[in-house]
Amino acid sequence: MLRSVRNCVAVLVLCALAVPWSPRPAHAIAYGENARDGDYRFSVLLTMTGLPAEGGGTRDSSCSGALIAPRWVITAGHCFRDGDRRLSRTVAERTTAIVGRTDLRSGAGQEVEVVAAYQAEGADVALAELGREVTGIAPLRVGTRPPATGEVLRLTGFGLVAHDGGTGPATRLQTGLFTVGAVGSALIETSGRAPRRDTSPCRHDSGGPYFRERDGTLALAAVVSSGPACPHRGPDLSARTDNLTGWISDTIASPGRSYGPVGLAGLTVAAILLASVVAWRRRAGAPR
Repeated sequence: MLRSVRNCVAVLVLCALAVPWSPRPAHAIAYGENARDGDYRFSVLLTMTGLPAEGGGTRDSSCSGALIAPRWVITAGHCFRDGDRRLSRTVAERTTAIVGRTDLRSGAGQEVEVVAAYQAEGADVALAELGREVTGIAPLRVGTRPPATGEVLRLTGFGLVAHDGGTGPATRLQTGLFTVGAVGSALIETSGRAPRRDTSPCRHDSGGPYFRERDGTLALAAVVSSGPACPHRGPDLSARTDNLTGWISDTIASPGRSYGPVGLAGLTVAAILLASVVAWRRRAGAPR
């Protein structure tokens, strides 16, 4: 009986991964490790100041991302949203990309204003256009091969880190290794591998790049989209990027042709299925 239930759960996960759904922000890398100076300089911290808040006020926030061209950063689509809509424009009064700064307490790297944002259709992925080119930092290449089950990917991000039984802001770029558990048409499941099994994306890691490391060559495979509260064992959901290479190339070549607002309201069938899977895993005591 248990084996039948597990088989059913596996099918539901794959179905859910195959259908676009409304993401909720990921909670960013808890129990990761400090990146070394000079490593993964394409990693980006996107800071948003003066975001609209309930009651008419404003708030500040941040996301992670990766430089993929001298004037372009890839991140999560929900990093540019107004309520339940992802928008192909900046939302905050000011959005800044900090590139190549491993230690946030230093003045290293470059700070460039984000002047526009463009949403992918059917995926929680956005491209942020910078006001000027970033120089002296090699962009991360966007891979064209889909992730494979069992493949190990590295993640970098500037989200919250776990410490003293809680979470707090990162002062340094964090990184960790993750195993791909399932692959769908738009999303993949990834689970913590190193330095710990409960290494997991946390709040403000949204948009952080999952990438391959092979023979010194790095290639983007996905960006952080959604997951349970951190730290945790088990899967998070990330948006594939290998199947967006055409849209990425077209957007960089002709930004004005990109898509407009994309609705996020309402649960899709995939979201309902995933909620059922997560609930079953929690009741069964399986990794989440």
